[in-house]
Amino acid sequence: MPNVSGKVVLITGAARGIGAQTARELARRGARLALIGLEPDELATVAAELGDGHFWGEADVTDPDSIEAAVSRAAEHFGRIDVAIANAGIAPVGTVRKSDPRAFVKTIDVNLNGVFHTVRAALPHLADRRGYLLVVSSLSAFAPIGGMAAYTASKAGADALASALRSEVAHLGVMVGSAHPSWIDTDMVRDVAHDLRSFHEMRKRLPWPMRATTSVESCGKAFADGVERRARRVYVPRSIMLMHWLRNAPSSRLVERLMMPTMRRLIPKMEEEVAGLGRSLSERHQKLQG
Repeated sequence: MPNVSGKVVLITGAARGIGAQTARELARRGARLALIGLEPDELATVAAELGDGHFWGEADVTDPDSIEAAVSRAAEHFGRIDVAIANAGIAPVGTVRKSDPRAFVKTIDVNLNGVFHTVRAALPHLADRRGYLLVVSSLSAFAPIGGMAAYTASKAGADALASALRSEVAHLGVMVGSAHPSWIDTDMVRDVAHDLRSFHEMRKRLPWPMRATTSVESCGKAFADGVERRARRVYVPRSIMLMHWLRNAPSSRLVERLMMPTMRRLIPKMEEEVAGLGRSLSERHQKLQG
């Protein structure tokens, strides 16, 4: 298996959660990291934790000029970029019927358009190195559930973008993969569980393996393994592969009938909780996104 020792890996959304933990795992394996995100203090802290020889830069993936400038600075700093991980993402709360339209649009902008802008900025550098791109999608891309329409749509779009891009850049020697984590124990997942007890209860009632929760350490290791393999797909946990094969099952009549009593009870409760919050994004993402 190829290794990442000495490789330059750029990660968006690297200030915390999956991005930061993947950076830690890759640094442990000898990679040099370019950490990109919206939280400069946290990025600086993670970069310092990784040790000497790493880079961080503040950028907004929804702004093509911002992310292009950050990628260019990273490439200038290291002289190259071998791998890019388009990881930045947000998760709003609420249903289509009751959610804030601005939160829906912002989710698409960060989770899908942000991937596009990151890819556009990174591709010239990856082509020079016959490098590897990992687009972070989600289990949600092929296992949608109520209360996550914006997130599901954005992550399904990111998965489709990665699949199309794979054939577009193969002749350049660039390999493209998509990552599909389930519930990872991160700030983002904990924020939603804290805000909405109904959503937390709904998660517990999902069929296996859709309800599984994975530690951020295990996720970071799986992502790093995927980078080393230049993997076409990364599933976290690996049992999520089953849901990809059975991707029509979550929307099948059988599953709908099994989940309908729970959804009929919890969806109105979720809508009430979101109305009580007065927002569709977590407090942290509300502040970051303005």
